[in-house]
Amino acid sequence: MTVVPRLVLSAPSSGHGKNALAIGLLAALAERGVDVAGFKLGPDHVDAAYLGLASGRPGRVIDPRLVGVDRLAPLVAHGAAGAGLAVVQGSMGLYDSVGGRPEQESTAAAAAALRSPVVLVVDVAAMGQSVAALVHGFRSYDEQLWLGGVILNRVASSRHEAMLREALDDVGVPVYGALRRHDLPAVLPSRRHGVAPVVDGSADAVRAVRRLGEAVAATVDLERLLGLARSAPPLPASAWSPEEALGAFTAPADRPLVALAGGPGGSFSHPETAELLRAAGAEVVTVDPLRDEALPVGTRALVVGGALPEAYAEQLSANRRLCIAVAELARTGRPVIAEGAGLLWLARELDGLPMCGVLDAVGVSRDGLVAGYREATAQTDSVVAAHGTVLVGHKAHRAVLTPRAGQRPAWSWDGGAPEGFVWRNVHASQLTLHWAGHPATAARLVAAAAADPAAEVVPAESGEVPV
Repeated sequence: MTVVPRLVLSAPSSGHGKNALAIGLLAALAERGVDVAGFKLGPDHVDAAYLGLASGRPGRVIDPRLVGVDRLAPLVAHGAAGAGLAVVQGSMGLYDSVGGRPEQESTAAAAAALRSPVVLVVDVAAMGQSVAALVHGFRSYDEQLWLGGVILNRVASSRHEAMLREALDDVGVPVYGALRRHDLPAVLPSRRHGVAPVVDGSADAVRAVRRLGEAVAATVDLERLLGLARSAPPLPASAWSPEEALGAFTAPADRPLVALAGGPGGSFSHPETAELLRAAGAEVVTVDPLRDEALPVGTRALVVGGALPEAYAEQLSANRRLCIAVAELARTGRPVIAEGAGLLWLARELDGLPMCGVLDAVGVSRDGLVAGYREATAQTDSVVAAHGTVLVGHKAHRAVLTPRAGQRPAWSWDGGAPEGFVWRNVHASQLTLHWAGHPATAARLVAAAAADPAAEVVPAESGEVPV
């Protein structure tokens, strides 16, 4: 049992402002000296990154499909260790589930697993007394839900606010704040930039978070919200530990250096990736694929996480020296794991731009977004998983690769052709995994990094790699 003051922020549906409000709430409390931690429910790296920027500690993704329901509370306890408040930003509407399993995967289900009060953010721009019926319905739909109160967004006037508060008072629902229509400005960098503004330490991103914090501080009763968060009972779990997650794995005698793609503000991987690699015995150093012209001296493995934005193809291509270094690392049999756009970076080219050339494949950007969970089966032994291992990952990409898979595919799943590439000690796929859900990947990678690559290399297959 772990004591963590906490709140879950949700909404009736997407578009009510819960993302900006969650970021602003963390920023406002951090400015007041409260140690805060932010979590995103669902596979959204971008929201998690801005929650981390606002809180001053890594923002974390907690996703029941990717890590398992039983790991939600331990991961929150781990990520919020020592914090005075943990804020969990929900996904979509309170009772929604992309996978059609709301009893396990909705924000309401996660709040129940975390024994956390829920604060509902409601856009009331076109609503009057009906807000009471709406909120009452959400509260009574699930008797196990702990609806602690609401925050009203896009209130038109003082008169409008008084009307809304009176209606909600009649059904016994506390109001913790009321923001006017322009109080939460659209200041965050475009989502096409993904997590890059946070990873790069962009001044625009920092200013945007500060503005949201100022807006929330001026309109939300922070002390009452803290009181609600502190009323949550202890989390029903001990904190997740990367060392315990690795089990009986024995770290190598030396500490192989693993380069993790990222920047001064974090990496393109989940924070647990670096934590697991260090627990497995690796030294983890960040390499910026957009700016660094060489891998860190002594690099024996490379991990490119799934949050690398596709929109940065020109910058990735222009960094020719690093592309050559990555190709050489792969050619010599050192382990490389590339997820999401990392696979495109390893390809021969993307939209006509030369990339690393590790894989004989060509990427082309398209308008439609491919997104969703996949229950994937490993098609071959690799640094990620043993052949036949079944894992759940998430895809979110616009670019498609030709061919879709190499002669040794990474994955297969129902309803789709084999996907991804396994070549020598390279594992590249547009499927992104959460390593907390499969910590054995860290152990496999570190073991491969510590080994003699000449003994580990799988023979090259004709036509697969042009380097």
